Amino acid sequence: MSLALLHTSPVHVPVFDALRDAHHPGLVVRHLVYEDLLGRAGALGPEAVAGDVEALVNRAVADGAAAVLCTCSTIGGVAEAAAVRLGVPVLRVDRPMAAAAVRAGRVAVLAAHPATLEPTRALLAQEAERAGERAVDVRTVLVDGAWERFEAGDQDGYLDLVAAAVDAVTDADVIVLAQASMAGAVTRSETRIPVLSSPRPGLDAAVAAAAR
Repeated sequence: MSLALLHTSPVHVPVFDALRDAHHPGLVVRHLVYEDLLGRAGALGPEAVAGDVEALVNRAVADGAAAVLCTCSTIGGVAEAAAVRLGVPVLRVDRPMAAAAVRAGRVAVLAAHPATLEPTRALLAQEAERAGERAVDVRTVLVDGAWERFEAGDQDGYLDLVAAAVDAVTDADVIVLAQASMAGAVTRSETRIPVLSSPRPGLDAAVAAAAR
């Protein structure tokens, strides 16, 4: 079974390879890294890259992928939309995380890139509706300076800033790390509030979809 992962940063490759090795040994994973997609989606909106995303997904399926997982929260919605036209499972990495978050109560969403905030808020609203909730209490936090550290390749500085922002949250029942690249901050945080990240539940869901 082969799974294609669509990334907007190469930092995701070792993260998902490690998860594959630990939890899904034998799974064949093909990484597709297109960094420009996030820049254009951030400047012009996710729909601006919808055609490119659909073409990439279509190519991955033609190359044998049983399912495609988009690891970028900003373009996850347009990636999912491609599944309707292509007839194969195309998943956004953060949906399982969002489904878990809306069951917890008050949600604090932390993001390093501003373009991620609105897609994540919309996703949480979708999952709340699916769960039969009329509304979900969501507060968003943009982690100042974090994206600049990420772009500079300062992964430790990036994760330290995210962890500090996590620890500053006091009025939430659950904390959501909106971007897959933020997952490493979980072990650097000292908060007692549950912190959810997307890579492992997203990969698990994609593997299950590919096996159907």
